Amino acid sequence: MSHVPEAEAAITPARGAHLMARRFRGFLPVVIDVECGGFHAATDALLEIAAVTIDMDETGLLRPGATHSYHIIPFEGARLDPAALAVTGIDPWHPLRPAIPERDALQRIFREVRHAIRAYNCRRAILVGHNAAFDLGFLNAAVARCEIKRNPFHPFSCFDTATLAGAALGQTVLAKAVTVAGFEWDSSSAHSASYDAQRTAEIFCHITNRLRDIYREAEARACALGWHEAPPQEPTSEDPQMET
Repeated sequence: MSHVPEAEAAITPARGAHLMARRFRGFLPVVIDVECGGFHAATDALLEIAAVTIDMDETGLLRPGATHSYHIIPFEGARLDPAALAVTGIDPWHPLRPAIPERDALQRIFREVRHAIRAYNCRRAILVGHNAAFDLGFLNAAVARCEIKRNPFHPFSCFDTATLAGAALGQTVLAKAVTVAGFEWDSSSAHSASYDAQRTAEIFCHITNRLRDIYREAEARACALGWHEAPPQEPTSEDPQMET
């Protein structure tokens, strides 16, 4: 059986592709959560990463999509702060921990993200995170360390759910924001990259869906001013200009 290269593989368009491409100016929101061996992206180990894609139905409503998560082997020379490990509960060297090299984890995540970008006819992914600058900093540091050339994420723009939740719900702590939004929070599962990413995705979709009327009013004004561009007609991957 012949292998179809990733860039040439047929991608079935998602149901809300024409709406998603317009909603965020061609950017596809993807939730990223990382668990690390400290707070310094350049020196501290990346130990877990999870990505949750965001889906949109034909009416424009967002919902959390698929979750992709990996345990990661600390890179050579990585710093592991005992205080950080005590918070996450991660034992990086546990014999039953199914960890893979950092580069492999990133490539697997990026492959799924690129599939989603093409399915929604978007140009590039934009990171969604709770205190998103932290996650984006570790992601960018790992990309540079692994010398990965095809990073589907915008290098500096992001959507921060701590800001969204603070404005919409009056709470900036993820556990409290999730609770007051009416979702369940399991403290015993917290500080797992996959669990935190899934709860972050719920908050992002919940708040963004409640903003639909505001968005529609703004979109109408943008169209009247001639600002609104038509959605992309063909799937593309990265935006070479990386505009904000």
